[in-house]
Amino acid sequence: MSDKIPMVNLKQQYHSIKNEIDNAINSVLESGKFILGENVQEFEKEFARYCNMKFAIGVGSGTDALHLSLCSFNIGHGDEVITTSLSAIATSFSITYTGAKPVFVDIDPETYNIDTKKVEEKITDKTKAIIPVHLYGHSTDLGPLLEIAEKHNLLLIEDASQSHGALYKGKKVGSFGNVATFSFYPTKNLGCYGDGGIILTNNKQTYEKILLLREYGQEKRYNHSTLGFNSRLDEIQAAILRVKLKKLDEWNNLRRKNANLYNELLENSDVITPIEKEYAKHVYHLYVIRSKNRSELRQWLKSRGVLTDIHYPTPIHLQKVYKSLNYKKGSLPVVEKHVNQILTLPMFPELKEEQIIRIASLIKNFRC
Repeated sequence: MSDKIPMVNLKQQYHSIKNEIDNAINSVLESGKFILGENVQEFEKEFARYCNMKFAIGVGSGTDALHLSLCSFNIGHGDEVITTSLSAIATSFSITYTGAKPVFVDIDPETYNIDTKKVEEKITDKTKAIIPVHLYGHSTDLGPLLEIAEKHNLLLIEDASQSHGALYKGKKVGSFGNVATFSFYPTKNLGCYGDGGIILTNNKQTYEKILLLREYGQEKRYNHSTLGFNSRLDEIQAAILRVKLKKLDEWNNLRRKNANLYNELLENSDVITPIEKEYAKHVYHLYVIRSKNRSELRQWLKSRGVLTDIHYPTPIHLQKVYKSLNYKKGSLPVVEKHVNQILTLPMFPELKEEQIIRIASLIKNFRC
């Protein structure tokens, strides 16, 4: 068997920028400043500038970014927040942490993002916000959601954790909502070497509130004006992200090149490949196909050295943790159908052309 093809190869990426990363880490170690120092401040400025936003607040994770954003708007018990049922569970957990209730909407059958046509019917007098997720690297259709949010006086919080650098109508995702959140989990398009996240906003009052929330609610040391948390992006991770941010557009272009090759080679196969809507620039955090024989295809690929994954095998509304919300099978039919077909193929900037050719060939030769 040929060498295995992994889902991602973070070691290979590290070695491509090893000197810059090592120098950045060593600089922090030599400084002796590890929490909320110069690297965090500079990275916040650089990432805000990259997304064309005024303010950025580095926090401990993408989950914390969502949670603190909701807290900054005083969302809590008795409130409802509308979101998608196809995402990492962190999206809905951030709502639940506040005491609010997540309300799940079905997905668009082509992009797998929240179905904007089905959002308005879920709005009640308890609804306070909408959290769309720019899933897999493809922007949600934000136009209709912005109109709905304005019509019903709702907050729009973008979960852009899978879409660093993606575009909606020529503008970076993360620059449309009241706030936007990103995760820097290591496998993301822009990932650190641990946990990390960031919140973007153009509103100074929101910015100042989240600054308090991320560090124990203190206005100055030992003076606490509100209940806060311990959620800070640390200096070493910020230094790493500053190096990697300079590479992000190049890496995203390589992901798009890889995706285009996949699309070309799989055009006449039995699987459904990702689409890119006219309003979007996809950055392919994940390359997700659909197959009616997903389990057999996955085993076929695994037996031949190609590792795959499923993002995500169980929709959130049917997870045991949300049993009390009383969603039944069949309540969100599109997502329930799709989770039985979706399969994530290897995708990372360093993926070689011959590896993609091999994967595509195996898929085309697969017979159930």
